[in-house]
Amino acid sequence: MSAIAQARNQMAEAQAVLTKAVTRAADRLALPRSVLAKILGLSPATVTPLYAGAYRLEQQRKEWELALLFVRLFRSLDSLVGDEATAKTWLNSENRGLNAKPIDLIPHTEGLVRVVQYLDAARSIL
Repeated sequence: MSAIAQARNQMAEAQAVLTKAVTRAADRLALPRSVLAKILGLSPATVTPLYAGAYRLEQQRKEWELALLFVRLFRSLDSLVGDEATAKTWLNSENRGLNAKPIDLIPHTEGLVRVVQYLDAARSIL
């Protein structure tokens, strides 16, 4: 296999892994697909093929960076609270540190970054 073909295979594998991680995280947090579309900056119509595996996130697009942040949010939250029910409750509850409900912040890039930074700071205390 040529180096170019190998690089393409690695990129395709990375796309498949991140796409699956994003949809699984959204499912585990019980996020509506419309909210996931806003988080990733995709049209709501694109989210259905995303879940079906017919659309994969692309590294050269902004959706890739947003997807990485969203998966980071999920992993941080999971490591802090340990179970999905508590994570869902946290996401949908008023948060004094953020001065808002995290679910209301994450559909916007600035809010997603704020929530990730908040969770990172909370993890560093552990």
